[in-house]
Amino acid sequence: MNDRRDGRQQQFARRMRAQPTDAERVLWQRLRHDVALTGSHFRRQALIGPFIVDFVSRRAKLVIELDGGQHDEQREADAMRTLKIEAEGYRVLRFWNHDVLGNLEGVLHEIQSALTPTPDPSPQGGGEQ
Repeated sequence: MNDRRDGRQQQFARRMRAQPTDAERVLWQRLRHDVALTGSHFRRQALIGPFIVDFVSRRAKLVIELDGGQHDEQREADAMRTLKIEAEGYRVLRFWNHDVLGNLEGVLHEIQSALTPTPDPSPQGGGEQ
């Protein structure tokens, strides 16, 4: 039974990849070709557990979800989905479609920030005394 469901999800993900929204198409072009982001190797419409996520960098453990107007009415379901994906060890960034289409550079800046590891403070180096 599980294999059949996984097969259906794979087919559905393929259909979604073939028919992206305008925001998905725009962001995907940049995720694929932006030099600062390409080292992260993103996949689109990928499976994580029972969920199909819009974009994922498995190496960086980062999921990017794009939300259209319908998500305004399903915030609770989206929050539960995010918690379950985070339980798999991923960080989830959510953006509205209109943000991608109207402020792509700002969205890319947030993604780049999420991909840039923050250095741990060194116990030996230059701290306050």
